[in-house]
Amino acid sequence: MNRWQNNTLLRTSYSLIAPIYDLLIERPMRKARQLSLSALPSDIAGHVLLSGIGTGLDLPLLPSLHRYAALDFNAAMLSRARPRSTGLQVDWVLADSMSLPFPDAYFDHVVLHLITAVVPDPTRCLSEAARVLKPGGSIILFDKFLRPGQSAPLRRWLTPLSGHIATRMDVVFEEILGKVYGLSVISDTPLLACGWFRGILLRKTD
Repeated sequence: MNRWQNNTLLRTSYSLIAPIYDLLIERPMRKARQLSLSALPSDIAGHVLLSGIGTGLDLPLLPSLHRYAALDFNAAMLSRARPRSTGLQVDWVLADSMSLPFPDAYFDHVVLHLITAVVPDPTRCLSEAARVLKPGGSIILFDKFLRPGQSAPLRRWLTPLSGHIATRMDVVFEEILGKVYGLSVISDTPLLACGWFRGILLRKTD
């Protein structure tokens, strides 16, 4: 069973959130998004997957030389993202970040912004990103992650509720990475909220 596609509550929640999503997170996270996306090459054109594009807040910050595939599981989010793609080459895909409809080694880069801690299975999300990435390609993450051994009792306590309607708060990135083969960490930078939100750059080694 596809836990994401069959999570009616989460799908409904994001359809309702879509109109106010930008007001809640656009300005507070703009600089962090820019810093994270600066890892995309600005001189060599590539094929880039934006997995979990949401309302498209990343789109105005992207270099125009690349070709993009903007993917989200929620049609309401994609609808709000489309007007932000002016000047970019974008293919729109309604699909699941945990079951990508692309062949192996298809993209030069994958962007995972605020999606890894949203999906029901973060390991599967990262594994699918690695699968469709070419050897030597990069995965650019921006999300909230706990550190190994960090207790964070309030965040863990809230996750059973928040995970059903918006996002998980208990994801430990190092635990996810340890289950996905062939990725190495190039950089790991605190970006927001005293390091809870991190910008992580990964490289596919083979």
